[in-house]
Amino acid sequence: MVDTNSDHFLNIKNVSTAFKINSKYYDAVSNVNLKVRHDEILAIVGESGCGKSTLATTIMGLHNPEETKVSGKIDFEGTDLLKLDEEGYNKIRGTKISMIFQDPLSALNPLKRIEDQIQEVMIYHTKMTEQQRHTRVIELLNEVGIDDSERTAHQFPHQLSGGMRQRIIIAIAIACKPDLIIADEPTTALDVTIQAQILDVLCDIQKENHAGIILITHDLGVVAETADRVAVMYAGQIVENGTAAQIFNEPKHPYTQSLLRSMPQQDNENNDLYVIQGMVPSLQKMPKNGDRFAPRIPWIPVSAHEAHPIMHDLGDGHFVRCTCYKHFYFLDQVEEGTQDELNSN
Repeated sequence: MVDTNSDHFLNIKNVSTAFKINSKYYDAVSNVNLKVRHDEILAIVGESGCGKSTLATTIMGLHNPEETKVSGKIDFEGTDLLKLDEEGYNKIRGTKISMIFQDPLSALNPLKRIEDQIQEVMIYHTKMTEQQRHTRVIELLNEVGIDDSERTAHQFPHQLSGGMRQRIIIAIAIACKPDLIIADEPTTALDVTIQAQILDVLCDIQKENHAGIILITHDLGVVAETADRVAVMYAGQIVENGTAAQIFNEPKHPYTQSLLRSMPQQDNENNDLYVIQGMVPSLQKMPKNGDRFAPRIPWIPVSAHEAHPIMHDLGDGHFVRCTCYKHFYFLDQVEEGTQDELNSN
């Protein structure tokens, strides 16, 4: 029985993940600190290449130890996951922690029927009879919103639509009612209607099972609809962390503000989207010191950035990296304001 009144059951402390490239190690995730509670959806947002999926697979223990270095601590219900061997991890994956991968077609076995694939986790982790497993499969398919569950159970992945396959991946992930579900871009490549249905399924499952969910996405619209808290990730670091209301209504870090401004706005008269200058640095070119976002806002003076940026507590659980947010402004807004002032004179 899950104690829904407990505090954080996942506590990520100073976690770094480095990949070996030409015999040298480069950080894809740098000193990340995050916490997750039961009955909570934590969204991790940022552009592609910011380290979101790497953090997810680090939590799941899916990296090759010969090619990867992981440091820090991931405290999950009193167990440090980073100290587990493969056998220890296998006891937790699927039962306590599950992951919904972003590409269901590649995550599913094309040669196995849907029922067989859903049953695999039950065969490995439970002592259910064959009839009990079949009953559970039908129950799961209904739970994720598949109406003709008996027929679907006997189909192969290629016979299903993208939205249906994503529901199957969710069914597999929740088969043993895990405490933590990591959803990595669960609505990628789905049309808007199906996206909404998939998100509704995740929210319903979270409420029913009192699970904590880490939702990894670059879609801020999805975050606004579903998340309780948001962590903004850039170049392997968390640059801002707070409630969804704080992030959307009081964004502080220049990267957070830039991401939000790049979203399509209904009241945008000229329909021009804001474009963030530059791009996320590659692992080999990742800056060791200073604000990693600084090169993309060159109009902000170097003196405005901390040499070794830390997370600052703004109160009420709102944190931001570096004090540069105090000096940040959008260049075009200043130019427009200056032009308006000239015109008025």
